[in-house]
Amino acid sequence: MRPISLAPVAIAVVAFVGCSDNAAADSDDLNGRTFVSVEVQGDQIPGGGPLTVGFDANQIRTFAGCNHGSGTVDLSDGRLTADQLAMTMMACPPPVGDADAWVSKFFDAKPTWSLSGDDLTLRTDAATVTLRDKKVVDPDRPLTGTTWHVTSLVSAQAVSTSVALEQSKPTLTIGDDGAVSGSTGCNRITGRATVSGSPAVIEFGPLATTRMACAPEVSEVEQAVLRVLKGTVQTSIDADELKLTGTDGNGLVLRAQ
Repeated sequence: MRPISLAPVAIAVVAFVGCSDNAAADSDDLNGRTFVSVEVQGDQIPGGGPLTVGFDANQIRTFAGCNHGSGTVDLSDGRLTADQLAMTMMACPPPVGDADAWVSKFFDAKPTWSLSGDDLTLRTDAATVTLRDKKVVDPDRPLTGTTWHVTSLVSAQAVSTSVALEQSKPTLTIGDDGAVSGSTGCNRITGRATVSGSPAVIEFGPLATTRMACAPEVSEVEQAVLRVLKGTVQTSIDADELKLTGTDGNGLVLRAQ
């Protein structure tokens, strides 16, 4: 009787183990990353999306134009399982208002997933969504050399906006040389700042302003802006959004112009 060779079996086992290790590494590669849809085949997202999906350890965040979803995620066996995503409760007009139902249906189907570099593909029987790393699609703007305009005021109690804020349009620019310029929404700002660290910390020097009288509601905006632009301020940049937080908890949300 001819002896049976076990070499092919051993090779097959090694190959199988290698694939499993690669799948685990790919799963780890999603951690801390956010992806934005660049193509949808099949059932389209109501309102056009895009679908945004973020991963943080075993947590997932979703957004397709209306409410934000969050929950635990299991990425084992090549499937994305995110049962019972908790949604915020904001009312949105159609067709964007129907995006939440699309998100729920899509993730309830436990899509398969694959990652290739910066591209994540999620696939169900109804739709195939190709997403790209947000830092590639919409990279963070540089802190210095960018003109930022204030969109929201932050206090310990709330993040707020107002008609006065929207109309006055306060701005802030920090030059590469540390020169500060901008507007409180009424008066011009000039001064100096030192930027250091990562995430960047700004150390504002004393700022000078012009002395034009403002309407009471605009003066309130001015005071809120100047309350933040002093001393040590923490920064956080996400694409075109900048958040400034002072040591007293007051802050600003700004967008790149």
